[in-house]
Amino acid sequence: MTYHYHYDSPLGTLLMVSDGKALTELDFMDYPYGGDKADMQNVAPCLPVFADTCRWLDLYFAGRVPDFTPPLSLNGTAFQNAVWDILRMIPYGQTTTYGEIAGQIAKLQGVAKMSAQAVGGALGYNPIAIIVPCHRVIGKDGRLTGYTGGLQRKEWLLRHEGFLA
Repeated sequence: MTYHYHYDSPLGTLLMVSDGKALTELDFMDYPYGGDKADMQNVAPCLPVFADTCRWLDLYFAGRVPDFTPPLSLNGTAFQNAVWDILRMIPYGQTTTYGEIAGQIAKLQGVAKMSAQAVGGALGYNPIAIIVPCHRVIGKDGRLTGYTGGLQRKEWLLRHEGFLA
């Protein structure tokens, strides 16, 4: 069974999805996946994971760095999970590139090279926006590229974190 709850953020409504214990998804309602989940019937505002996620988001949007992470359950391939693990290590207000992550994955897997495009593909399937911060990944030339929530939101998040002036 899955449960959902909505959170009104400065960037629009976020849809939280949980298995009852951990957060399994955090999507913007309007882009691209959230809208088709809007009619889910299992609304559960009292779940501890939703309270934790709301508290995390409240701190984040107030400009504070949350000192905890709500329970997460990310279900992806081994490669996707490796990329998402690296994302969670990118500090607030800092960025990395697709190529740098590819280099880290290559090193972990003991191979000479890894595709930056493959990393971008894994980011596109990141089920938990903001908390698993794929918005902190930029192009090697410093350009803002790719974000399933839209580039305007990526720019807002990076400005909010003080990375962009």
